[in-house]
Amino acid sequence: MTPPEMLGVFAAGAGAGALNAVVGSGTLITFPVLLATGLSPVTATVSNALGLIPGSVGGAIGYRRELAGQGRRLRRFGAGAALGGLAGATLLLALPAEAFETIVPTLVGLALVLVAFQPLISRAVRARRGERPSSRRDGGAPLLAGLTLASVYGGYFAAAQGIIYVSLMGLLLDEPLQRLNAVKNVLAAIVNAVAATFFLFVADFDWTAVALIAAGSALGGRFGAGAGRRFSPAVLRALIVTVGTVALVQLLLR
Repeated sequence: MTPPEMLGVFAAGAGAGALNAVVGSGTLITFPVLLATGLSPVTATVSNALGLIPGSVGGAIGYRRELAGQGRRLRRFGAGAALGGLAGATLLLALPAEAFETIVPTLVGLALVLVAFQPLISRAVRARRGERPSSRRDGGAPLLAGLTLASVYGGYFAAAQGIIYVSLMGLLLDEPLQRLNAVKNVLAAIVNAVAATFFLFVADFDWTAVALIAAGSALGGRFGAGAGRRFSPAVLRALIVTVGTVALVQLLLR
């Protein structure tokens, strides 16, 4: 990896850590940068999963005030996230590389749609809450199942899993979005940690990429929550969609 590439990977890690703390989808920044350095999609994915753990933890710490009183919920959802993350990581390595190269463009495209239409999702969430202010405290079995399936996706390829988490919780829980975002950060940290631990024993990493993303994401995740709130959501969405589109085009042309 050349010095300019190393700088680009570090910067991508910092941006991903900040975005993951605020809105999710940081993988749409790191993934295309890793591909541009010449890594294969699978190696880029496993290296990215390990490297983003410090950023996920930093984002969760940044939202620690919003986590107050949510211990029972976190334990319940966290168990589903751990199981889902392990299943997704297993699928990543069990399926042939050709399957990953076929599936990932679809996943990236889905992630871009979710990001682009996030305002519509938010309005639907608010309307839903207005109609059902007495939503169950834990969301019931449907929410647990939905978050677990989202975690399978996160263990396989993490782009936009945070947006899926917030959308599901927003529809089924009567909580402020900032508290849901705090839970999202913890679930993403669990999925990344479980998947990365699994990959340590069975996959090949690019350790230079891991170190650079870890350093960048730790910085971005710790300070991203405060800084990110000062950016317009439209600007953040435009950045994610632009970078994600580059990733999608690059994947389709490989």
